[in-house]
Amino acid sequence: MTDPSNSPAHLAKDIALRLRVLDEYLTEATPRQAAEILSEVLDIDNGLLTGVTHLVETGSRFAQSQAHRGMLPPVVWLAMGRAANELHSVGMDLDEHAEAIEQLGTPPTTASTLPPTPVASAMVVRRSR
Repeated sequence: MTDPSNSPAHLAKDIALRLRVLDEYLTEATPRQAAEILSEVLDIDNGLLTGVTHLVETGSRFAQSQAHRGMLPPVVWLAMGRAANELHSVGMDLDEHAEAIEQLGTPPTTASTLPPTPVASAMVVRRSR
């Protein structure tokens, strides 16, 4: 009999638990720590969001094959594909801002005695698709 602690379902549960723990860390983190966490999450090459996106894409291919065999309704495949596309789109949107978050997590190279200059922030309004 195989060890149930090595099962893929157990791994998925463990990852979900670790994500909840990471969320708690993020909630209590200093701005620098939060920026470091988010930089890892948003890393376009090896980040958490990219990994989840790839996992959902793989799930979509699984759902496609099962839908073609009549084991799953086609709407499941379509929903999985749509979710993968949306995650990819969100990742691309966030990638535009990943550098700003990463810079927040990087200690300044020179200490300035002047107070920081306030930066006006623009309100960005996005329509839902």
